[in-house]
Amino acid sequence: MSDTPRISQNSVLDVLEAEAIHVFRETAAAFRNPVLLYSIGKDSSVLLHLAVKAFAPAPIPMPVMHVDTTWKFREMIDFRNQRAEELNLDLRIATNDEAVAEGISPFTHGTHEYTRIMKTVALREGLDKYKFDAAIGGSRRDEERSRAKERIFSLREPGHRWDARKQRPEFWRTANTRLSEGQTMRAFPISNWTEMDVWHYIRRENIPIPELYFSKPRPVVERDGVLIMVDDERLPLREGEEPMIRNVRFRTLGCYPLTGAVESEAADLDTLITEMGQAKMSERAGRLIDGEGASSMEAKKAEGYF
Repeated sequence: MSDTPRISQNSVLDVLEAEAIHVFRETAAAFRNPVLLYSIGKDSSVLLHLAVKAFAPAPIPMPVMHVDTTWKFREMIDFRNQRAEELNLDLRIATNDEAVAEGISPFTHGTHEYTRIMKTVALREGLDKYKFDAAIGGSRRDEERSRAKERIFSLREPGHRWDARKQRPEFWRTANTRLSEGQTMRAFPISNWTEMDVWHYIRRENIPIPELYFSKPRPVVERDGVLIMVDDERLPLREGEEPMIRNVRFRTLGCYPLTGAVESEAADLDTLITEMGQAKMSERAGRLIDGEGASSMEAKKAEGYF
């Protein structure tokens, strides 16, 4: 029998929660005009919950911004609006209206260009419009290799460009939050969390999340080995494609034409956590925007992508 003391899951979550709340409070204190980025998914849901805890009983002392490509799952938008009302959020929507008017979609410009125009450009424009100098996001180091290079406080050069070589060291957990003209900061309170930490915390804290994470019969088409949900009439069906009903859920959420579903029977949180403990594929394997080469995410981040 090993003599190594076991650390309980709750103890781990307590430490992670304390660190995240410290990052929230440090960001609110150090920056003139911070914003909380909200993508509606599980990580963002945890982030929102932590923000409430960090500043209670006062309201969250910063706006919440969602980059809306207009191609999100309809359930996501309903969930976003419901949470904004419940928490009385100062919700700002960042959309590239010019691109929407031009009819830019995942099908007309390819995933890379679509993501650049509808996400990266929209995010940069939204941050500039309100003159935010710090953006708090829900990225985790374990999601993807370029995100593992980020510090908790991650500097962005003018134009929101990210340079991995200019990451500031964080000695003794003390962040250098000083900004020069044109620079902004990203802050990642749950950077040190794993995907399983997020799920365990959601269960412990009873945090609301979109129903899309749970399995139920949904209409999908199988395209290039990926199950794509037919969320509305805008999805152009290829010759021979016929939507079929499968028991599916989503491990990550994004634009529905670019987010692969997984077949699953996990219709509740306990079953989902058990299923996740046995998963062999990476979390973002179903995100088509990541499937453009090993440097894809890092290249997007260098351009200002979240």
